[in-house]
Amino acid sequence: MPLYASFPGNARKIIFSAGCAYTGAMKKTFAAFLLPLLAVGCMAIFRVPDSTLAAAPARLLLWIDLDEKSLTMYENGEAIRRYPIAAGASGTPSPIGVFRVSSRFIPDMSGFGTRFLGLSVPWGSYGIHGTNRPESIGSNASHGCIRMRVKDMEALFPAVPNGTKVAISGGPYGPLGWGRRTLREGDRGADVRQLQLRLMQRGLLWGGADGVFGPATRKAVVAARKELNLSPGDQADPALQERLGMILFE
Repeated sequence: MPLYASFPGNARKIIFSAGCAYTGAMKKTFAAFLLPLLAVGCMAIFRVPDSTLAAAPARLLLWIDLDEKSLTMYENGEAIRRYPIAAGASGTPSPIGVFRVSSRFIPDMSGFGTRFLGLSVPWGSYGIHGTNRPESIGSNASHGCIRMRVKDMEALFPAVPNGTKVAISGGPYGPLGWGRRTLREGDRGADVRQLQLRLMQRGLLWGGADGVFGPATRKAVVAARKELNLSPGDQADPALQERLGMILFE
């Protein structure tokens, strides 16, 4: 099962599952470590149609660092382009995980700028796009999408086919971002998906982990709290998350 590791400074240690640990100075070589892990299944990628996957070069990767507000394009493990970005605001954070470019369109100049790349995030509609608010670049300002300057997005758009892997990282704790939050019905995100995976492990939840805390997840949380001798309730507080094994690793 996934573990979560800190990303201090330029040294990044990534632990995706038991036996899959890679360490290095990854500002320029992150993809050289990530791509082999993706190939052997150490990190989950949400499925998109086979026709979409076939369109993408196998060694192309976009890495979005929410902390540094940057998007780096890698080819064969080498950084070839880097752009500044804006990320999601605190109340509407950008998704964390590994996804695919799943759609695209060219709008008239708007809040999406002039280009939009949709991402295969299972718990909502997110994308990489331009913006008519260039002053927001470098900040946490969006509703969760990744904003770029119009000219940068127009340069990136034709170089990134559908199916391209997109890795988004932020905070010191992988899918848990900056730490555990109390999760309740209506919440969405990578941390909700991790909760669902743990509940599925215990046989309390069926039907997949989509990152959306709905009625089925609430019912499973109630059952988990009872099974683990925690106070009754329908929320996944840090105490429940810890008992389920959602451990924060520094």
